[in-house]
Amino acid sequence: MKKTISVAALKSLVNEAYEQVKSAKGGANADYIPYLANVPSDLFGIAVSLPGGEIIEAGDTRYVFGIESISKVHTAVLVLRQSGPEKLLEKIGADATGLPFNSIMAILLEKDHPSTPLVNSGAIAACSMVGPTADADAKWKAIEENMADLCGSPLVLLEELYRSETATNFNNKSIAWLLKNYNRIYDDPDMALDLYTRQCSMGVTARQLAVAGCTIANYGLNPSTGKQVFDRALAPKIVALIAAVGFYEHTGDWMYTSGIPAKTGVGGGVMGVLPGGFGIAAFAPPLDDAGNSVKAQQAVRYIARHLGVNVYSGDSIEITA
Repeated sequence: MKKTISVAALKSLVNEAYEQVKSAKGGANADYIPYLANVPSDLFGIAVSLPGGEIIEAGDTRYVFGIESISKVHTAVLVLRQSGPEKLLEKIGADATGLPFNSIMAILLEKDHPSTPLVNSGAIAACSMVGPTADADAKWKAIEENMADLCGSPLVLLEELYRSETATNFNNKSIAWLLKNYNRIYDDPDMALDLYTRQCSMGVTARQLAVAGCTIANYGLNPSTGKQVFDRALAPKIVALIAAVGFYEHTGDWMYTSGIPAKTGVGGGVMGVLPGGFGIAAFAPPLDDAGNSVKAQQAVRYIARHLGVNVYSGDSIEITA
């Protein structure tokens, strides 16, 4: 069944969600990365990006925060663009681990490759696959340009966050070299780890994440720039990756209660994708026990429920002027 909502009504709903959620309690900033511990915990914003280019927003949608693990989606898109879906499946995979995002045990349990590019081990492996050459500068340029293509505008490296992450990423160093031990990383481990750390340290806004989500929802066509970022045939692959593990060990609960594939990051962001509909993002630093923003989850879920949209329902949505 096709559902219809006007832009004005959607604006009203976004504002309603903001008012309903802004005073919610619970969660705490990530403290294992010192930079993130110091981000003001009362920041909160919601943005919805529509295929026609409109952006609906409420709250702190222009605040620049660490993209963190949401960047894994961007680099998975890049690997899909450069190497194709079959190579990604062969070298990394598309299964949920059912374990925390930074799990070392997951690597020991896997038989031949990481499970997905959306957990730390698979994301580090994905960075090792990025071309066009083995040169670190060329790889980083490709990652930066791809992120800008998806978000509709350039992101900026948060140098303080990058230094903070580099000084504390002992677990990820273990992951990178354990991947090397099992031949599951495809370039220099230290270089791949540094690329991964840098991409997680990029500054982004909820507005930019909403545009990136809409680019995926819009089958690769960026609604802000009009650029066809990736082949539309890749869109279902990207959405499948997000739906499988976007909230780590809480992904099943998230999909059951929201119906919106979404990727979370410990910087406090959530980026959601409703295929053929819109991209949605929310940001608030306090996290639950799995590293997912408490308020951002509530905001996205509130909007999805009130719209009655769900990727499993078979319904579509049309947003009118």
